[in-house]
Amino acid sequence: MRDGGRLAAAIAILEDMDARHQPVRLALKSWGVGARYAGAKDRAFVSGLVLDCLRRRRSLAWRMGDQAWRAIVLAAVGFSWGWPLERIAAAAADPFGPGALSEVETERLAAPLSILEAPPGVKGDFPDWTEAMFTRAFGESAVEEGAALAERAPVDIRVNTLKTDPERALKALRPLGAQRLEASATALRIEPAASTERSPAVEALPEFAKGWFEIQDLGSQIAAKTVRDIGHRQVLDFCAGGGGKTLALAALMANTGQLFAYDSDGRRLAQTQERARRAGVRNLQVRTPLRPDPLRGLEGRMDLVFVDAPCTGSGVWRRHPDAKWRLTEDQLRRRMVEQDEVLAAASAFVKPGGRMAYVTCSMFCEENEDRVDAFLAAALDFHLAERYRRLTPRVNGADGFFIADLERRPATVT
Repeated sequence: MRDGGRLAAAIAILEDMDARHQPVRLALKSWGVGARYAGAKDRAFVSGLVLDCLRRRRSLAWRMGDQAWRAIVLAAVGFSWGWPLERIAAAAADPFGPGALSEVETERLAAPLSILEAPPGVKGDFPDWTEAMFTRAFGESAVEEGAALAERAPVDIRVNTLKTDPERALKALRPLGAQRLEASATALRIEPAASTERSPAVEALPEFAKGWFEIQDLGSQIAAKTVRDIGHRQVLDFCAGGGGKTLALAALMANTGQLFAYDSDGRRLAQTQERARRAGVRNLQVRTPLRPDPLRGLEGRMDLVFVDAPCTGSGVWRRHPDAKWRLTEDQLRRRMVEQDEVLAAASAFVKPGGRMAYVTCSMFCEENEDRVDAFLAAALDFHLAERYRRLTPRVNGADGFFIADLERRPATVT
């Protein structure tokens, strides 16, 4: 495919995504099924362009004075990718391109509108209705935090200490450009590929099949590690999902004690057993909701209950940029209700003197501090063991995470 065909494809995918009100991954898949002529490089190019358009949708549209996807795609290759005007004009006018540039498009690409006086949501590339929440969480840094969420994310890797050590894992991954991270001895990073390139094939390495490492963002790894010493303990991963943090907890436990994985959606647990076998986990029990009373017998027995709560996912907008434009206030309210319910339900399994970790990948206080404060106001036998911790791409170079360490007071001796 030539430049023109690639630009036209990106515009068509974004328009199809909007028309069908579907996630961008489905729009990309639909295009890929029909575009048999597109090679691997073409698909990587088009996918990268589509995602970069979504990451900076508002600021790109502002600079062009036009919110249409055509304008945003042209702005992305001009302002984000650095194409000269001549190349953009030639691509647009190509027989397979989206059509010759108009006078206004040519003018805007040559002299874009300034965003210096633009609203914060434009500068930070987030929806206007979330501005107050960003400001509440980050104050004067709200725009910078939003802009950091519009960057491409690296590929972070957690070394599985049940199977290998960081040095051996690094040696296996070095051909893909992996480097150590100071934030964690078991974390490695591969910097983001260029927008037109495919991400490195970590999962194709033989060592991945052997269980030496898992793809897991640094923020997620840090969230799991905040539980401190859990060896020889009883641990319940209450919202285990696909099992990423479950495996991280298992490695911290070094196959001692007992680890239980549960999720209210049994389908999300489907791969957990197989992933655990590959990782060499031997102390895991999966408790599926497909069976009656799946957590019976665990009430009040857990040293730690890990709650990776359902949330808006605003902290991972770097990886899922379409999600920030699909998020609604109603969805946020529903998540807050679910978070209250999850906290109340999970707390029943914490033993006196035990702990509960509440974790979200959300940037918003409404899903984080507010939910913990509401829980503590109702559950008087719990208290905050340590200060809240918030991770962000701008400050920590990780996805956005919130972590609260709660403790149940020991039983009173009478």
